[in-house]
Parts: sequence; structure tokens; C-alpha cells
Amino acid sequence: MSSDMAGVTGVADRYAAALYELADERGALDQVATDLRSLKTMLEESEDLRRVIASPILGRLEQQRALGALADKAGFSEVVKNFMGLAASNRRAFALPGMIKAFLVRLATARGEVTAHVSTAKAMTQAQQGALAAALKEAMGNEVSIEATVDPAILGGMVVRIGSRMVDSSLSTKLKRLQLAMKGVG
Repeated sequence: MSSDMAGVTGVADRYAAALYELADERGALDQVATDLRSLKTMLEESEDLRRVIASPILGRLEQQRALGALADKAGFSEVVKNFMGLAASNRRAFALPGMIKAFLVRLATARGEVTAHVSTAKAMTQAQQGALAAALKEAMGNEVSIEATVDPAILGGMVVRIGSRMVDSSLSTKLKRLQLAMKGVG
């Protein structure tokens, strides 16, 4: 890991720990987690927003205003809005994705949850995610949160990773296995 990345991770962990403590004191862990998940989605979907948080050209005040307007429009809690403003005023907005991830990991650990990283060919509905989480909870014995990504290359099915375990039921993998089996016939 590069020293730059280690620095970002350290910053993200420190900010996430402070946010976690504040949210816990105020009994707002669930609301903060919901807001941060929404912000994470916004960051993943908006190149413009990623540019705003990463821009060395924008000053503290411009970043604070932009993130404040976003927080207002999204209806984020005061805790998250103030947190985003603090990150911008301290020139740490670039580390928001890492802060969000560190907060959610801290929350999941405190609650005894595990995270399942699920890749599908097209986006899962909330009902599908709920059913998958319930099935994984039954199999794992722990609460399971789903972190879903879309990867059209898998064609169909899904790839589920929980810690070091992986279940690959993707159509692309099944086709590769079939192709290898067909090579052996002859």
C-alpha cells in the first residue's frame, strides 16, 4: 500500500471513529448510516460530485457550500451535514468515500453484522436484496448487509463474497466450465 493511500485510510478511520461516537451519543446511528449510504450512492453515480470532493482548485468555502447544498437537498441529518462541512473545511472532502466505508464497517462490527459483496448482471430490487439477505442470514447465522454492484460481464446469476468465502453462480463462469469440459471430450 502506498503511503498516500495509508494516509487517506488513517484520515478516513479517524473521522469515521469520531462520527460514530457522535452518532452513538445522539442515538442517531441508523439515521447517519442511511444518510451515508445515500451519499455513497451519489458519489458512485455522479462524476461531477466526485470532482467537487477531489478538486484541489475549489477552496474550502466552495466545497462547504456545495456539500451543504447537497446535504440540504438530500435531507441529510444535521450530524451528517455538519460532518460533511467539517471534512470540507479541513480539506478532507477527498476522503469522504473512505470515511463512509470505515463508518459502515465500524457499525457492522459493533452490531455483529457481516457484509456480503454481491455482483449481479443487472441491479437487484429491494425485494431481491431483502430475500438474499434473509437467506444469507440463515446460512451464516449473523445479520448480513448487502453491498451490491452491477457487472454486466457476468451475464446472469451472481457472485457473492463474504470475507474470504465466495460463491460464483454467474452464467459466465458456468459457460467457462462448460467450455473446459467440452475441450476434454473428444
